[in-house]
Amino acid sequence: MAQLKVQQKKGVVGIKANQRETLRTLGLKRIGDVVVKEDRPEIRGMVNTVRHLVTVEEVE
Repeated sequence: MAQLKVQQKKGVVGIKANQRETLRTLGLKRIGDVVVKEDRPEIRGMVNTVRHLVTVEEVE
């Protein structure tokens, strides 16, 4: 199954609380943090919520 590599590119100052919580749920705490998650609809939805704060790559 494919996986997604998610990297936080922008900080959380001045963003909405739900976006901040979404980043925390993904496991991202600071700029430059990288996590690898399973490619599932739930994860895609979370990434979509914070798409302006992160970059996403598919990895095998």
